[in-house]
Amino acid sequence: MRPFHYTRASDAPGAIRLAAQSATGPGVVAANAAPVQFMAGGTTMLDLMKLGAMTPASLIDINALDTAHGLIQADAQGLRLGALVRMAQGAGDPHILRDYPVIAQSLDLAASQQLRNMASLGGNVLQRTRCSYFRDPDRNACNKRIPGSGCAALEGINRKHAVLGVTDRCIASYPGDFAQALVALDATVEILGPQGPRAMPVEKLHLPDRPEQETVLAPGELITGFTVPAGAWTRRSLYLKIRDRQSYAFALASAAVALDMDGDHIRSARIALGGVAYRPWRAREAEALLAGKPLTQENAATAARAAFLQAQPRKDNAYKIALGQRVMVRALMQAGRLT
Repeated sequence: MRPFHYTRASDAPGAIRLAAQSATGPGVVAANAAPVQFMAGGTTMLDLMKLGAMTPASLIDINALDTAHGLIQADAQGLRLGALVRMAQGAGDPHILRDYPVIAQSLDLAASQQLRNMASLGGNVLQRTRCSYFRDPDRNACNKRIPGSGCAALEGINRKHAVLGVTDRCIASYPGDFAQALVALDATVEILGPQGPRAMPVEKLHLPDRPEQETVLAPGELITGFTVPAGAWTRRSLYLKIRDRQSYAFALASAAVALDMDGDHIRSARIALGGVAYRPWRAREAEALLAGKPLTQENAATAARAAFLQAQPRKDNAYKIALGQRVMVRALMQAGRLT
């Protein structure tokens, strides 16, 4: 691990000021080379720093912000999750378990209990890919680490890589679970930076085709929370995750599903896919096909095929198309049985 400067921030404005003071240049070439990084649980950041895949010159500890940004608030309008809420806290919250089960399940299935106790929600949505070519600095062909160097995974070992949203610049899959639940529920992410606060749909947080810059966050910007609107679909929601082993593994394919039903007919469906895509993936074509139709195995299968029409598999990961379709169908049928 390279030497770095460590600072603690006492509040969000102070964290932003520290980031501005620690910045060493007007621009950043790649996210992993950003001179300043915020750290909460550190469960991903420190790991990548030890590997040499990320090399910040300065770390700003934001754990003291949990007084203002570590709260879970639920009312008739919806749910607000502070960015410093820990994953275990969110997974076990009674309001979330009852009214937003897809969120609780996505958090509970995401990692070991020890990691869930440490990791923050804000950090979780920003976690980096598990692509072995990104995490190995001795591999030179990685556009995420070295823009313009190529993508070794294209012709390398790519069994766990993405089939949706990929380009010839990068086929890494987004590893998270929680972000899929947020995208399916039309959540908003709240951001604070040098120019003040702003908010946007979580679906817009991750960039579609910029390996070296994975999110829209500008240098010095900090996620402060998430807002999930209330709706008839939030209780009839679930997260289904298929992985190589049941204990602490990343998704080969997953689906976050929320349904608004009228008897056996679907008023509206909300579907986000994980494990198969370059970023949290909203399956809007599938949602449109399901609207107004009865929830049947046949209709779910038709929608699942539509969700993967634009898939671009490589030699080792073509199985993800069929697997992703089956996971989506299973999630829809299970959600339809919820009350």
